[in-house]
Amino acid sequence: MSIKSKFKTFFFLDDEYDYENEEPYEEQAAPPARSQKHQASQKQNVVSLQSVQKASKVVLVEPRVYAEAQDIADQLKNRRAVVVNLQRIDREQAKRIVDFLSGTVYAIGGDIQKIGTDIFLCTPDNVEVSGSISQILQETEYEDTRW
Repeated sequence: MSIKSKFKTFFFLDDEYDYENEEPYEEQAAPPARSQKHQASQKQNVVSLQSVQKASKVVLVEPRVYAEAQDIADQLKNRRAVVVNLQRIDREQAKRIVDFLSGTVYAIGGDIQKIGTDIFLCTPDNVEVSGSISQILQETEYEDTRW
């Protein structure tokens, strides 16, 4: 039994189709070439996904009370980087805010860095911070030893 007859019995129920007299398959002609102008206009409409970026925000916060720490955490959860200036708050509340933000940053997989005297940079996981200014901080002597 030939392969044609096996396929014939598998796919067709009636034996009326004659495979022996079937004409060979002819390739269809290639589609007509598009004009260069049409191709150029299509290339202009194509935008790389890498070039499309949503605008990022950096939020500057200077909390006066501990209750504002939740607002800072909400900004981090919304995937925004936050610079927190703790120079105008008493030391105990500042420590509590830093502890709260450290937990928040850890939970979202972000990072917290001290970038100055009582100034912290909190970043979510979608923001990468490169470089370090700790060398500058170590070279200059600060009188304030709050941290």
